[in-house]
Amino acid sequence: MGTKKEMTLVAAEKPQLKKRAARDWSVAKAEDFLTVLAETCNVSEACRRTKVKMTVAYRRRKMDAAFRAAWNDAIAVGYSRLEMMLLDRAFNGVEKVIKRRDGTEERMMEYSNQLGLRLLSMHRETAKEADADADFSTEDADEIRERLVRKLQRMKKRDEQEEEQGRTAGSDASRDAADVERAGARATEDHQWTDG
Repeated sequence: MGTKKEMTLVAAEKPQLKKRAARDWSVAKAEDFLTVLAETCNVSEACRRTKVKMTVAYRRRKMDAAFRAAWNDAIAVGYSRLEMMLLDRAFNGVEKVIKRRDGTEERMMEYSNQLGLRLLSMHRETAKEADADADFSTEDADEIRERLVRKLQRMKKRDEQEEEQGRTAGSDASRDAADVERAGARATEDHQWTDG
């Protein structure tokens, strides 16, 4: 049996699967690139460390949907790590060494007010957006529920009307059949009278 060829999703007018070419990156190389990207949030550094040309990295990102998604995830992980590091600095401070003229050193923890205020500002916006999304989602769910109920009521009403029309059409058809039968009976009687 031959070896199974790996497939990749490529960008085109219509997205499509194609066999991965031999010159394409290996899975390990792509993982290395994405790991460095997640660590640094720096494409140049990821390219330098994995010995990949930047144009090749961006071409692959453009052409390979799975790689593009992994790239975006790596950037998100990197920013999340950076944010955690900044939060740690804001909460716990950074050790600062102060050297005096007499050669002695004093160590102290420095807390950056500017960093703390910036993080609070960023999270305030995030919290507002989350609250707005939560409120919108509740309102949205209620609105969707109401629309569904109205739609179900319209469907029920339409079904009832169709059923009524079917009964009316059925009784009309029965009447028509009875009329035809009576007319046929009259015609037979008339025919008998004229023959006799």
